[in-house]
Amino acid sequence: MALNIVIMAAGKGTRMKSATPKVLHKLAGRSLLAHVLKSGEPLAAATRIVITGHGADQVEAAVAEDIGTAAQAAGGISFVRQMPQLGTGHAIQQVVPVLQGEGTTLILNGDVPLIETATAKALIDACAGHALVLLTVDLADPTGYGRIIRNADDGGVLAIVEHKDATPAQRLIREGYSGMMAAPTAALKRWVGQLTNDNAQGEYYLTDIVAMAVAEGLPVLGIHAHSETEVLGVNDPVQLAQLERAFQAQQATALMRAGVRLADPARFDLRGTLTHGQDVEIDVNCVFEGRVQLGDGVRVGANCVIRNATIAAGARIHEFTHIDGEAAGASVGEGALIGPFARLRPGAQLGAEVHIGNFVEVKNSTLAKGAKANHLAYLGDATVGERVNYGAGAITANYDGANKHRTTIGDDVHVGSNCVLVAPVTLGAGATIGGGSTITKDVKPGELAVARGKQVALAGWSRPAKKR
Repeated sequence: MALNIVIMAAGKGTRMKSATPKVLHKLAGRSLLAHVLKSGEPLAAATRIVITGHGADQVEAAVAEDIGTAAQAAGGISFVRQMPQLGTGHAIQQVVPVLQGEGTTLILNGDVPLIETATAKALIDACAGHALVLLTVDLADPTGYGRIIRNADDGGVLAIVEHKDATPAQRLIREGYSGMMAAPTAALKRWVGQLTNDNAQGEYYLTDIVAMAVAEGLPVLGIHAHSETEVLGVNDPVQLAQLERAFQAQQATALMRAGVRLADPARFDLRGTLTHGQDVEIDVNCVFEGRVQLGDGVRVGANCVIRNATIAAGARIHEFTHIDGEAAGASVGEGALIGPFARLRPGAQLGAEVHIGNFVEVKNSTLAKGAKANHLAYLGDATVGERVNYGAGAITANYDGANKHRTTIGDDVHVGSNCVLVAPVTLGAGATIGGGSTITKDVKPGELAVARGKQVALAGWSRPAKKR
């Protein structure tokens, strides 16, 4: 039987007080709608339909950008617009022409981001193409939720009464309707065609189909959500912030149960995926975004931001370090020491035992084993050999205003303080660059180069070889 997944994402969200459509507000770095789409990915639906309305162009463009246009088509994601927005029942009326088959239609909310795949599957399995199945939740404060009215004899669901239409006695009921359900597709098409807007809001309520199912003698089941968190919606910035902390707490707990030591799980943010080895420690106020991998024994100091990066075993990321690999990625080798106050940009590839100190920036550069840039320096578009010592205040001048050029620094080179290496330039293995020099020409292996004012590179001097 065919499975349709319908995601309602047409609402304006006026209490957000923002021009951004409600479903595009961010939770853990991704839009609310993106979370819902991700939950539905494993369910093998024949089609996934997103109902748009307010800010439809923005919502549809955001989905294409988030998952890619080709992936959107391959994943069977399509859009149906609800204009104007006349209630949840009216929204489903718009998708009736594109619902496939005679199987099951799962209805989710685009502003309820933490619905679990297992819960959605439970709804589908219970429906099995012949029962109406509602996802319910017991709430300490059910204000705003439709109330579940059950048969006193067998506990079967008789109706859902919207909060604004509920009597005082009905408002005392704590079991609320989450807004999500699974319904037999053929019956759903028939029911929504019979909806009226005879209610306090003058809208077409999807919840009215419960009474229709009861009248037809179809089973109406209520399944409880695993937790309140997975059915919480977002209507204002307060709720968004509360849901963010609840979600981060879930992620922190999962990491700690897997062996990661968090100094304070309440001060931890994961906005992507984090894989890790054994004996990993993370101090307070750290943010991980995109795809981050931490090897065995990695230590991350307080107040670090790490995005799209791989940190090898035994590396130490000191406090206030900012690593952002973007699409190119960034990597830190085994036993490397980074920071504090260091910045690694896209294409930074650091070998084992590399030292990057305070206020050092590395971009699109490789540093081989044991290279050091300990203070106040910039390395951009550079290839740095083993055991290089790169002095404080030294920079690679890699951009001429039109094009970028590469600097190559051989093994065992010593670059003094306050030097400018004007690319393209190559420093041969074992060369020494005197402090304050501006180097515009290649330096041969083992030579001393001093270029200050009218002075030029001095040839014929070789630095004694280091003892091994």
